[in-house]
Amino acid sequence: MEITIEAWRQEHRDAPGRFETYVVAGVTEQMSLLEVLDLLNEQLVAAGDEPVAFDSDCREGICGACGITVDGRPHGPVPNTPSCLQHLRQFPQTTRLRLEPLRANAFPVVRDLAVDRSALDRVIEAGGHVDVRTGQAADADAELVGHDTAERALDFAGCIGCGACVAACPNGAAHLFAGAKLLHLAELSYGKQERGRRARAITGQLDHDFGPCSSFGECAQVCPADIDLAAVAAVNRESIRAGLRRRSD
Repeated sequence: MEITIEAWRQEHRDAPGRFETYVVAGVTEQMSLLEVLDLLNEQLVAAGDEPVAFDSDCREGICGACGITVDGRPHGPVPNTPSCLQHLRQFPQTTRLRLEPLRANAFPVVRDLAVDRSALDRVIEAGGHVDVRTGQAADADAELVGHDTAERALDFAGCIGCGACVAACPNGAAHLFAGAKLLHLAELSYGKQERGRRARAITGQLDHDFGPCSSFGECAQVCPADIDLAAVAAVNRESIRAGLRRRSD
């Protein structure tokens, strides 16, 4: 089986990019998109050509390292599925794929399909954490958390930070990502003491690196963790809450 790949090639972030077309032989329907790229790179290296650069790590849909744009859609044609878990058998009629990096102003191209997503890291550095008193670890049941609360927190903590939501948004917004972090920590007692400071820090970083929310909801359609759109609403709600509490202090 053969498949035609149109791959974006770009030597570095300041270099002009272009599409190059390759025919990849030996493809099977059980292969994932990244395995097709592996096979392409084996053929390129064997021919003495430069392989296509792309990001990947666990290839189990957990780490969030992978992320490419396939035929104009972040991650690929299968909704809510990371690139590493999109297999050719899921779109069997496809004989040609157009592969690009995740397209967003906040994600400059490093090389080919690999992009710099450190803007997401800056959101976490700004407020996606809690301050705790170090020392001997407390017992697991020292502070009880209700089942429903724990489940809600875990749902939003499931965000893997892949950046597909940013690439899917026409405005390059990261509200789904940031809202997931805000709600995850706001649900749990150890994150509530810094809730206002966290909201101000995260929303400030959002305004600096990302665009405004488009309100179309494309982000939720590509999110591998199925993060609910409630996370988007949480960004403004947490920001307003932080402003009102500061005014009343």
